[in-house]
Amino acid sequence: MVRWSKIFWVLLLPVLMLAGACSGQKEDPEQEEWISLFNGKDLDGWEMKFTGHPIGENYKNTFRVEDGVIKAAYDQYERFNGEFGHLFYQEKYSYYRLQLEYRFTGDQLPGGASWATRNNGVMIHAQPASTMKKDQTFPTSIEVQFLGGLGAGERPTGNLCTPGTNVLLGDTLFLPHCINSSSPTYDGDQWVKAEVIVLGDSLITHVINGEPVISYSKPQLDSREPDFEEMKSVYGGLYLKEGHIALQSESHPTEFRNIRLLDLTGCMDPNALNFKSYYVKSDNSRCIYPRKKQSGQ
Repeated sequence: MVRWSKIFWVLLLPVLMLAGACSGQKEDPEQEEWISLFNGKDLDGWEMKFTGHPIGENYKNTFRVEDGVIKAAYDQYERFNGEFGHLFYQEKYSYYRLQLEYRFTGDQLPGGASWATRNNGVMIHAQPASTMKKDQTFPTSIEVQFLGGLGAGERPTGNLCTPGTNVLLGDTLFLPHCINSSSPTYDGDQWVKAEVIVLGDSLITHVINGEPVISYSKPQLDSREPDFEEMKSVYGGLYLKEGHIALQSESHPTEFRNIRLLDLTGCMDPNALNFKSYYVKSDNSRCIYPRKKQSGQ
């Protein structure tokens, strides 16, 4: 879904960066450079994969953009028959902060599992959509699980689930599939703001409405999975150092908006024009330096 406008900016960016370097203008090292992953108009930059269907097929127009939000919608279904969907952002990231808002709306589609009522999420460090098998239900990833309240009792959100993976909770390898966070319950169709702070294969923290609710470390592949060796090849080893971001569709209508990312990898040389104080992972190949004046200029 790459548009010419996107190609234009990809080609123009190095020219603009070079122009800044030639001018010697230094960026504000404290100014955060957030990237909008969703343009509010279409699914440019995203690709989908549904269980039982080839990559790129938007089964029954499930993922769509309406009124400036991404919707996981089911008005063209009669019932849910296990067509779990994932909408992947095409770029991979390693160290970053991801922010988005979500809300649940309406009623669950008939046929959906009871656990999927007001249940959705965002996958991080996900395998590429192109490596998923046709009948695969969930990508190997770490899931930041979103749950809505059911009108009675507690039902926290921002939980952790581990499809094909494990993590360390404290010093202990966590082997069950999911664990609840410490968040409150959010009933109704209200918007909830979620943030994930991802530090490669080190520390990951979930934040709900500004409050940290769970942290864990060392995301890694689960050796109990039949495709363990295959996934080691995909990830380049045991640990999940980077991967894709993917929104889910699991049978309950859900909306997403204000999806943005702050890359925490970049130039950490204070002498460079594009040094940022908030970077935590160095990639000095991205550094831009002032152009030295030649004698006689």
